Amino acid sequence: MKKYIGFLFFSFVLTQSFCQTSKDKSSDGLLDSLSIALQNGKYSNVDAVVISQNGKVCYEKYFNGFTRDSLHDSRSSFKSITGLLIGIAVDKGYIKNIHQRAYSFFPEYQNYNNWDNRKDSITIQNLLEMKSGYNCEEWNGTIDCEAEMSSSNDWIKFCLDVPLKNDPGKVWAYSSINTMILGGIIANASKMTVTRFADKFLFKPLGIINYRWSKDPVGHEMTSGSFYTLPTDMIKIGELMLNKGSFQGKKVISEKWVNEAAQRITKIESFSNVRVSKNTTAIPQPTYYGYTWYNEEIVTNKFKYNVVFASGNGGQYIMMVSELNLVISFTGNSYNSSRSKLPFDILIKYILAHFDNERHGC
Repeated sequence: MKKYIGFLFFSFVLTQSFCQTSKDKSSDGLLDSLSIALQNGKYSNVDAVVISQNGKVCYEKYFNGFTRDSLHDSRSSFKSITGLLIGIAVDKGYIKNIHQRAYSFFPEYQNYNNWDNRKDSITIQNLLEMKSGYNCEEWNGTIDCEAEMSSSNDWIKFCLDVPLKNDPGKVWAYSSINTMILGGIIANASKMTVTRFADKFLFKPLGIINYRWSKDPVGHEMTSGSFYTLPTDMIKIGELMLNKGSFQGKKVISEKWVNEAAQRITKIESFSNVRVSKNTTAIPQPTYYGYTWYNEEIVTNKFKYNVVFASGNGGQYIMMVSELNLVISFTGNSYNSSRSKLPFDILIKYILAHFDNERHGC
């Protein structure tokens, strides 16, 4: 009898332990599956995935020789950070408003090549929206001015000299020219280097201390990309956006600016990140552009969430899903490839599917 009772007790403990383990595996099953997929090389183009919910990092994986202390090129996802720096400059009065004319900030340049009187009407808002009219277009790779700019001595002067193709404010044409000029405006308006301005008003308040700028021969920072940072610090930028300009209770940028930056201002014609990712679960929706930030809905038969995000060549992303209080950062290595959109497949198949269940969280 004692042996039988002991057997029943052991069976009960074992069953309880198994049920608890099964429950834990069920609640975290999709993130476990993501880890296995990443480790098995299904997404070999991904260098890092970091997930935060409610301000707490709960998932952090690194691959291809990268670690949590490895700086990674953020590529064009940094354009979105440049947009935040403009917002801070407006908040602090260095810039009166985004309707100010861009060329008025550059008294040091007296003579321009390819001058066009229409350039006098280019505003900061035009630059933020990628509607400056310059004859550059990197989205489809038709006129990539960045490579030529990189070989010049003064990147700001090069950008200001680029000829116009369209009237300012009319046509959306994605180009690094726009955010390079925004960087020059920040420096000249504040009388600081962009490095000092960003460090003082954005990075230090967020506890971001480990990074590396790329600069031209005369010292202008690259504000369109080639800024090296940590995926965990990309999360901090996402937290700032998610919390409407506050970080850990401290106001860093105005809620007004954050809301404006995330607007659906311009529909990018015939384009959807979900479609390019080749995810078969979601119904592709159009991608929109605001003030250097993107916006796209993720729609499946089971859930629908709006994602605000920064995006860079190769698979560099900062994503925010406000309904789930969720921030995700990706870094990757699929440069100039449609595989750079595979983080959207990961987002849909594993991350949103996991957090969509209210019982599943960090």
